[in-house]
Parts: sequence; structure tokens; C-alpha cells
Amino acid sequence: QPGQPVYESVVQAFGDRILASDGRIDRKILGEIVFSDPQARSKLNALVHPAVIQRQREWLNEMEAKDPGGIGIVDAALMIEVGTYKNYDKVIVVTCRPEIQKQRLRARSRLSDEEIEARIRSQMSLEEKTKHADFVIDSSGDLAETRRQVAEVRP
Repeated sequence: QPGQPVYESVVQAFGDRILASDGRIDRKILGEIVFSDPQARSKLNALVHPAVIQRQREWLNEMEAKDPGGIGIVDAALMIEVGTYKNYDKVIVVTCRPEIQKQRLRARSRLSDEEIEARIRSQMSLEEKTKHADFVIDSSGDLAETRRQVAEVRP
């Protein structure tokens, strides 16, 4: 949104067509652009990721100062693709069956099936991501089962 880091850079790179009437970036329009064009996606990632990574570092430093023995969790979809997973002590990859992944994305975003497929294709496969994981949680089951797996990860 206006005033946030990288807002101006993203608008400059993709033009006013990505703006909603209130001046905020319309994530649906931007998503249509970047998930149909790998070069546009790379451009967006190059603009956004440095700021995101810097904010993650700041937040983790703040948390460590408050509680040196605490646990900080960073939720980042592209952590493995961009290599930042190497910055963390442990990596947890959460997976689910493909049909559940699509169902959840559809419910959360109201994207078309074609848009969902494009977004999934744009990311590294879950199979490949799990190769970099210290822990894998399969969230295909019910919430109780997922919580059981999370409890196994906690020290």
C-alpha cells in the first residue's frame, strides 16, 4: 500500500494498471501479470524480496533481544526457491495433497482453476521443497492431526 517500502518501485515497474481506485496495489491484477509471465515474476521478486528479507532479519533480531531462547517462525512461500532457508536454524515444510492445496487456495483467494494452476506451476514442487526440510508436516488431515505433527517439531 502507499507509503510502504517498495510500493513506488512496484508501481513504477508495472504501471498504474495495477492500482485499485484507493491507490493500493490490486493483488489480483498484479498476480495475473506475474503468474502468466516469468520475467514479470522475476522482476517483482527482485523488487520485493530484499525488503522482505531485511524485515525478517529485523523482526528476528527484535525477538531474540526479547527472548534469547525463544523460537521465531518465518512463513515465506519462496524461502527455498530464493535460498534464504539457509539463514535459519531449522526449516519446516508444510505439505498437503494437491487437491487440498487447490481447494484451500480457491477458498482463500477466489481464483479460477487456471489461475490456481499457474500459481502452483510457478513454485518449486512440494517434493523438491521437502528435500531441504528438517521437518515435514502434512496438513492433509484434520486440524488435530496437524497439531500433533507440530507438537513433534517443538523442542
